[in-house]
Formats: sequence, structure tokens, C-alpha cells
Amino acid sequence: MLSPVLLLLLWLPTSLAHHSPPLRAGPRTHTPGTRRCYSAEELPLGHAPPHLLARAARWTQALPVALVPSLEAAGRRSRHAGPPAGSQCPMLQPEEVLEAGVHRRSISPWRYRVDTDESRYPQKLAFAECLCRGCISAKTGRETAALNSVPLAQSLLVLRRRPCSRDAAGAPTPGAFAFHTEFIRVPVGCTCVLPRSAR
Repeated sequence: MLSPVLLLLLWLPTSLAHHSPPLRAGPRTHTPGTRRCYSAEELPLGHAPPHLLARAARWTQALPVALVPSLEAAGRRSRHAGPPAGSQCPMLQPEEVLEAGVHRRSISPWRYRVDTDESRYPQKLAFAECLCRGCISAKTGRETAALNSVPLAQSLLVLRRRPCSRDAAGAPTPGAFAFHTEFIRVPVGCTCVLPRSAR
């Protein structure tokens, strides 16, 4: 004869199967793996989809995004000052760069430029560019070929706008687009490495 406890254990799965709600209760507007197709009126250029606004807030904390406003402000101030300063490998003069940022105090100095891509969100990112092929000697303050300057890259998740269809025909609808996630490599600084041996 079965004990009451054993009978209860046998009864529970059957009861739950009859009384539990189905896993998919009602139709879904967007199933996992599908992407919403937007029109230009629904989502203007440069804006992120509403359901990704929380992620957009985190993007503003990433260095390549956070640097853009200050770089654009500096560009406006120097617009009429001729060619941008620091576009060539500089001499290291400690007395002039003690209060400067890491990118100027480094023996592999770099500068930032704003990279703009209208099909990407965020549209504007700060890209680092090495100013020297070699590295700067801490003794002489001049460039030396004993070391090589190479960029350091960070993986950043971005959204990419691509054409999509707003009907079942499958052909892209003019002006309509969907967002696809994509990882890109963003140069964020430079460092010194030993040159590769010539063979």
C-alpha cells in the first residue's frame, strides 16, 4: 500500500500540468530573434529604439562616447587656428606636459579624432590615432625606432541600421530600417612594443 506522502508526490506533477497556465499565453508582437522595422517618422536619424534607451545610458559612460563632446568643443575653438596641433610625432618636454592628459605624457603619444557613421548608433565615437611610428626616448625626448607604437583597441557593442521590409513581401521598404547588434574594435590609446624581427 502506498504511503500518503508518495501519493502526494505522484499527484503534484499531474495537477500542475492541468492547472498551470501555458508558457505562451496569447500572441506576441515580437518573438525572440525578430527585429522591429522602423520608418524614418517613427525613429529619426541618430536616435536609439525606445527599448534600448537603458543601454544607451550605459553607452554614454564608455570612453569613446564620453570624449566626443569635449573633442567637438575643442574642434570648434581651433577651427580658425590653422592645421590641428599635435598631428606629428612631438618632442617630449616634461615641463610642458606634466599637467596634460595621459595621451600627451605617454612615450607613445596619441590624439583623438571623432569618427562619424550615420548607419551606426552611437553615430560618433572617439578614435585614438598614434602620433609616432616609433616611441619617444625618455632620455632624449625624441622619437626612437628601438620600439614601435601600436594602437590599443577596445571591443564596443554598437547598433547598425540596415534596410528592412515592413510587409510580408520580403523586399526592403524604402526608408525603413532595423537595428542589428555588432561588435566593433575601437582604438582607445597607444603603447610601445618591441619591433618584429625581420626575417
